[in-house]
Amino acid sequence: MATMNISLPDDMRSAVDAQTVARGYGTSSEYVRDLIRRDLDRQALRALLDEGRASAQGEPITEKTFKALRARASLAAGETA
Repeated sequence: MATMNISLPDDMRSAVDAQTVARGYGTSSEYVRDLIRRDLDRQALRALLDEGRASAQGEPITEKTFKALRARASLAAGETA
């Protein structure tokens, strides 16, 4: 694992320390890593949403569509249970 040193103003350092304790992280590094992971996940989700928005319009979503999706989900849940 690589090491990275960052500089924070005192108020930000205090906030990191407080959140580290309040959220049950062992170290401030764990808290910061979790923040970065969440940001990367958010960026990946945004990219998927943008991709979907830019893709060609498919068939309209109807109650039939939702019923089919529920049936697939139920089948998948039954297979993994």
